[in-house]
Amino acid sequence: MSDPRTLAHLPPLTALKSFEAAARHGSFTAAAAELFVTHGAVSRQVKILEEWAGKRLFHRHGKRIALTDAGRQFSERIGDAFQDIALAAQSLRNTSDGPWVLCVDALPTFAMRWLLPRLARFQFRHPKIELRLVTSDVPLSQLAPLSFDVAVRRSGGIIPSGFESNAFLSEREVPVMSPEFASRHVIRQPADLVGVPLLVADTRPGAWDRWFAAAGQEAAMSRANLQRFEHFYLALQAAMDGLGVALGPLPLVDGEIEAGRLIVPVSGPYLSSAPYCWNVPSVKRQDPVVGAFVAWLEEEGAIVEMPKASRAV
Repeated sequence: MSDPRTLAHLPPLTALKSFEAAARHGSFTAAAAELFVTHGAVSRQVKILEEWAGKRLFHRHGKRIALTDAGRQFSERIGDAFQDIALAAQSLRNTSDGPWVLCVDALPTFAMRWLLPRLARFQFRHPKIELRLVTSDVPLSQLAPLSFDVAVRRSGGIIPSGFESNAFLSEREVPVMSPEFASRHVIRQPADLVGVPLLVADTRPGAWDRWFAAAGQEAAMSRANLQRFEHFYLALQAAMDGLGVALGPLPLVDGEIEAGRLIVPVSGPYLSSAPYCWNVPSVKRQDPVVGAFVAWLEEEGAIVEMPKASRAV
């Protein structure tokens, strides 16, 4: 039982939430977007907390903010406190007979192309687990501590303290195109890609440069006809619609290749890229629901086959 005198010394909880989000993002605007409030509302809540504490928590330079020494120390302590709350909430949630809720934050293309087609197998094995899927490409360091149980990101990013992480799915990139596009362009070797539209996403900069270098065709990039898209799933959809050739990540596009919506016109190279990793707050790692999901991810990730080059007839 908590001491009522301790509760009396707590600052306003709404102000704490606003401060934690602003400190984590380094921005009132980003905190407001996460909390679905206005920039002014976050600013006011932080001001309330500063008045309650009797000291400044942020330096303000126009629209830019930076934590003061006191704000930095408080941010570290409050982050740990939120992690403790998350652990307590997780234990509370899983003391019943279910259903148990599992929140997964995954990259959009990964979620659409790989995770969703396989989720029925997880749900069949664990019918009492209710999975809530959120898609985003927000870095781990900017995710709200209580907003997810498992986050799926590609390796290479900064893993904040207080997280456990492990790679479970390798990815290789190879050119893919639609059968309709193949009927209009003869592509049998890397050099044949010069002059045709190459589809690229802003979220994967330099992908074609790396692939042509691996194929021994570095000079081809100077003559490449690039068409850019904001997100990778848009580039893949454009490839299926016959607009050009995309670097398809295997195994994310295995389903499209098996269904004949995409074909692999060349035999390689299959260029390795950053693998996918599960990331779990350390306080949740021993949760049996979380453990069941990450074990399933690793099991599914181990089932990978290399498709052979295929051409439209």
